[in-house]
Amino acid sequence: MPTGQALLYFIYMLAAASVILAGEALYLSFAGRRSRSLAVNRRLKRLAGDVPAEQTLQGLLRERGLTDSGDFLFGMVWLNRLYTQSGITGNPLTFAATFLLAGLAMALLLAILINVSTLASLLIFLVVGLVLPLLVLRRARNKRIRKFAKQLPDALDMIVRSLRAGHPASVAIGLVGREMPDPLGTEFGIVSDEITFGLSIEQAVRKLSQRVGFEGLQLLSVSLSIQAKTGGNLTEILANLSSVLRERQKLRMKIRALSAEGRVSAWIISLFPIVMFFTLQILSPAYYGAVWGNPLIFPTFLLFGLWALLGDFIMYRMVTFDF
Repeated sequence: MPTGQALLYFIYMLAAASVILAGEALYLSFAGRRSRSLAVNRRLKRLAGDVPAEQTLQGLLRERGLTDSGDFLFGMVWLNRLYTQSGITGNPLTFAATFLLAGLAMALLLAILINVSTLASLLIFLVVGLVLPLLVLRRARNKRIRKFAKQLPDALDMIVRSLRAGHPASVAIGLVGREMPDPLGTEFGIVSDEITFGLSIEQAVRKLSQRVGFEGLQLLSVSLSIQAKTGGNLTEILANLSSVLRERQKLRMKIRALSAEGRVSAWIISLFPIVMFFTLQILSPAYYGAVWGNPLIFPTFLLFGLWALLGDFIMYRMVTFDF
């Protein structure tokens, strides 16, 4: 065979091999992204990226405002607990700085454009920079706890079935971490990893209760602690706890249905003055005349605003039940 023809065949072989390798690379990349997108919770998506389990655990804890060992990161424990239980991921300092800068920018813009007083600008900064992030965290925490409460009885039933099949408790918890979606799936996955890296089940569940803030997890922690010290049928204990939590969830939903009228009334009564004020400002800007120049206008608005907030708080307590 001539040398030129052999060289041509060799080039064809290299080109074919390059096409095959490029196709394989594209397939593996697509398959990796697909496996991460099909993962049922955040922890499994991180593990699908070939990240070691220990680094995944540390990353999940750090993005929730915790140390690598699962303890609170900064001294204000109540604030750290609120941020962790809200489920918001990211750096807590970045979250706080975002609202502080937004409050400062809004106060400066209103002071420059509308020429509001220094006291009003300070109040706007305090509301946007300090009060608003706390309200956002509280709302996110309550929403996450409600979702977690709906998932927990199904997770306990899954653990009970796994125990009855002969699996140890750690394997049953790991199964929940693989099969359940967020927020419960990632939280139980963290528990499974912490047990793997040396914590007892009681300690891991206690940390889980601190991260989530749901009272049902305190019952689970106490049940596991008593069972570990005194013995007993863990399967029966968890089955009974699942039944109790499911009945409490039904009762909570009934109470929300019965108190829905009061909540809607509170929203309508609270928003009606604000809607009417802006409607008059749009349709008839001169409706209030020279009242705006009166020095008593701001204290009057502040007084009636605080009075309205007091009424909202009373109505909120009337339609909120602790059980």
